[in-house]
Amino acid sequence: MNADDGLSGLDDRRRTWVAEALRHVTQERLRELIVGLVGIPSPTGDERPLAEHIAGTLASVGLRAACQPLDARQANAWARLQGDGTGPDLMLYAPIDTLTVGDESEDVPWIGPELREDMRPAATVYDDLVTGLGASNPKGHAACVMMAAEAIALAGVPLTGNLVAAFGAGGMPTNARPGIDRLNTGQGAGCSFLLEQGVWTDYAVIAKPGWTVSWDEVGLVWFEVTVHGTHTYAGSRHRLPYDNAINRAGDVVRHLEGWFAEYAKRHTSGTVAPQGIVSSVRGGWPRMAAVTTAACTLRVDLRIAPGTTPMQAKREFTAAVAELKRSLPGLDATVEMILAVPGTTTSRESWIFRSAVAGWEALEGRPHQVVNGNSGATDANILRGRGIPTVRVGMPKVTEAPFDIDFARGMNTVSVREMQRLTRHLIRTAVDTVTRSHEECDSAVEQEGATA
Repeated sequence: MNADDGLSGLDDRRRTWVAEALRHVTQERLRELIVGLVGIPSPTGDERPLAEHIAGTLASVGLRAACQPLDARQANAWARLQGDGTGPDLMLYAPIDTLTVGDESEDVPWIGPELREDMRPAATVYDDLVTGLGASNPKGHAACVMMAAEAIALAGVPLTGNLVAAFGAGGMPTNARPGIDRLNTGQGAGCSFLLEQGVWTDYAVIAKPGWTVSWDEVGLVWFEVTVHGTHTYAGSRHRLPYDNAINRAGDVVRHLEGWFAEYAKRHTSGTVAPQGIVSSVRGGWPRMAAVTTAACTLRVDLRIAPGTTPMQAKREFTAAVAELKRSLPGLDATVEMILAVPGTTTSRESWIFRSAVAGWEALEGRPHQVVNGNSGATDANILRGRGIPTVRVGMPKVTEAPFDIDFARGMNTVSVREMQRLTRHLIRTAVDTVTRSHEECDSAVEQEGATA
């Protein structure tokens, strides 16, 4: 094995087990897995065909696997390698829904004037790179979880605890798409359902972008700011009272854009720098440009640090709007909080953090590098919020490619070499955890605390 295979620091037995599992991790198999995942559309609310594919693939290599429906269209997938019951259970987790749909009727023009090749649910291979909707985030990460579970199963590693590979529907920060009756299809709905139905473990690793081991994460709150004005007619603007809600809403947007930057500075702590955006505007009759609307509604996403409660964020945001109202006499704006997912953290004394960091350092041959300034939220908040110590580890976004990398291409382009490295990390962390006793994990943390 090469030095970057992540074996240093393991005892002889675990080195042998990890090395045997790594024999089954090939770029050809990883490429096959990711091409298969990208080719099955899985927009939020319609993940069931992909969940069925994942469950079938893992069952074919000997894992106990299941598709877990939330309704007729949405489903999770999970698979289990059974241990002997003497050690801790570990979940390797990845969401499976894509941020956009891959269909012009829903994506255009908001994603751009047209759907590029990478924005569609079909894979294209460029040597080491694979593109297609969600090829990196989340499907490349889901493929790595699949590969890790498959490799450990094929290696026949003797497990003390159960190894669970779980794939959650509804991981994207969205509510229901048009035509879907159930509102709560995103925001971790699948992950919550998975846990509620008893698929539970002692520890979890979530695979999402970023080549570092993250232990904390922002949450998010959504607000609707409704700006009120006067309903009137273009032909009477010069004769009747005129107070255009859309014009007033522009004042609110400009004020909030400045306030978001100040908010981020105040709440930057740990590895997080929570941001905010105004994401959409709703108001008026597009069919009738001759009249003004009496109300214009802005939707806001405000990220919150783990130490900030949704109610604290609500009070702070409401105060920011009240400040603007004082400075602009006549401005009538109301605020409503419409969604809240708290930020969370896992103790760095936790076994899973220590094991994941040891694996990262073994692969890199250097001390773990913390990445700060994060404002992305994932299902790790659901896992931690339910009491499961969870860390996040993933691949860096592709930066060198035969095409320009923007936000969408960053989501939709994955390096197979990076998939192989992440899979090695997941295998090492899994074997290091589910081949131990509870007492070993607990005592290792206690000994570390005593020497700190």
